[in-house]
Amino acid sequence: MNIASFKKFDTLNGTGIRHTLFVSGCTHRCNGCFNPQAWNKNYGEAFTRETERMIMDAFRDAPIRMSGLSILGGEPFESAEELLPFVKEFKREFPDMNIWTWSGYTFEEIVKDKNKKELLQLCNVLVDGRFVLEQKDLTLKFKGSTNQRVIDVPNSLLVNQAITMNL
Repeated sequence: MNIASFKKFDTLNGTGIRHTLFVSGCTHRCNGCFNPQAWNKNYGEAFTRETERMIMDAFRDAPIRMSGLSILGGEPFESAEELLPFVKEFKREFPDMNIWTWSGYTFEEIVKDKNKKELLQLCNVLVDGRFVLEQKDLTLKFKGSTNQRVIDVPNSLLVNQAITMNL
């Protein structure tokens, strides 16, 4: 797995102040995507143990209280198996921090796949659905088009139905 980039002190991709990981590789290839260079799974740098340590250190060494980790892409759920060990370690080390993730897959599609669902279970918020250029709306919080949803993952998994958040 490769990562397109890692951004520290992000205030756009989730609530509060976060660090954000952009994963490479996406087969959705949405027209109008804000990050088309990350479609290529070989774009960026290899996600190594050193990369994981650098990210963990960025949280440990932050001079301010961080809210959590955001994972975007590309498509994080196409790298679910590779991301899983890192996200589990992150949750063990920082149990009070939340994880937001973005996916072109819907909640309903993710929960049907064992690996994708296992990653989803470690997340707090999912912004789901492919970006649709014809439904683009720059006034939306945390999403780019009106078809996308901001989902409360723990409560949605309890009832096996997407529960959207009012932000």
